[in-house]
Amino acid sequence: MYFKKILIAIALIGLVIAGLFANYIYGVMLVGNTAFNNDQAYIYVPTNANYSDVREQLKPLLKDIEKFDALAKQKKYISNIKAGRFLIKKGMNNNDIINSIRSKNLPLNLAFNNQPDLKALAGRVSMQIEADSLKLFEVMNDEQFLTNNSFSKATSLGMYIPNSYEFFWNTSAIEFRDRMLKEYHRFWNDSRKAKAKALGLTENEVMTLASIVHEESKQAEEQPRIAGVYLNRIRIGMPLQADPTLKFAAYQLPEYKNTIIKRVLNIHKDIDSPYNTYKYAGLPPGLIAMPDITAIDAVLNPETHTYLYFAADAKRLGYHKFAKTLSQHNANAREYQSYLSAQGINK
Repeated sequence: MYFKKILIAIALIGLVIAGLFANYIYGVMLVGNTAFNNDQAYIYVPTNANYSDVREQLKPLLKDIEKFDALAKQKKYISNIKAGRFLIKKGMNNNDIINSIRSKNLPLNLAFNNQPDLKALAGRVSMQIEADSLKLFEVMNDEQFLTNNSFSKATSLGMYIPNSYEFFWNTSAIEFRDRMLKEYHRFWNDSRKAKAKALGLTENEVMTLASIVHEESKQAEEQPRIAGVYLNRIRIGMPLQADPTLKFAAYQLPEYKNTIIKRVLNIHKDIDSPYNTYKYAGLPPGLIAMPDITAIDAVLNPETHTYLYFAADAKRLGYHKFAKTLSQHNANAREYQSYLSAQGINK
């Protein structure tokens, strides 16, 4: 009888211990442990991060970091940190959180457009992925890479087609650059290549001309007509005489740093630069800015016409007046110059 009571007592103690353990496990694993009010939060785990780095990000997001520590140790997450961008939903328990940050690296949409040069592009991209701007700029300018892929420093910006792309946050600089090369080749499909060939232009030349067209007008419906003007000039050996290339040439000079040229003057036409398309015939050595896709396709699908000139329209800002003769163009240009003078824009 006494032995039976001992067995019962042991069984009861076992049940109590099991209950306490189950309650502990329930508290550690299955009870919601988030402390934020939004529906979700993200943590960004850097490459080569350790558990302390992850813990610092999690601490303000969780009610009880110690319970999370205990489960993370038990599930061996502490020694198996994964880099990436991870989602934590409101009300998640510790087990779900660990499963999420261990194996569910989420991609993001990386977007860029209208970047004036590689330095600006590197800065824009570095705001969206782990790679820093200095490393991005370095690999973008790698001479061996550029040579191997038929680019120069002057044309390298043309490799980056402005759009939105899916990337993992922990993408390295080299991975970003190499992916952009693949996207460039995907963009230059057989149809676009055939159109460039029919125009007598290389891919780099199309991108260069598109950058000029884009700087002339942001109006997609007008870009094919502007492209047609420049292509007409190229066909007859006439200088492009593109004002945006004069601005670009000027901005390379110390005296024009940190300035904005609102009005192109004759003094700008005297700048000795291969980008001065008043002084030197043909296309400049490379891009003057990042063209959008509409400008690229405008060059590849130009409007067929006999216009050789265009000037900004003073009565419809953002658009242009087109002319077939120099006399008509001069009249259009005088009208716009008068508008600038009336606005007090003298340089």
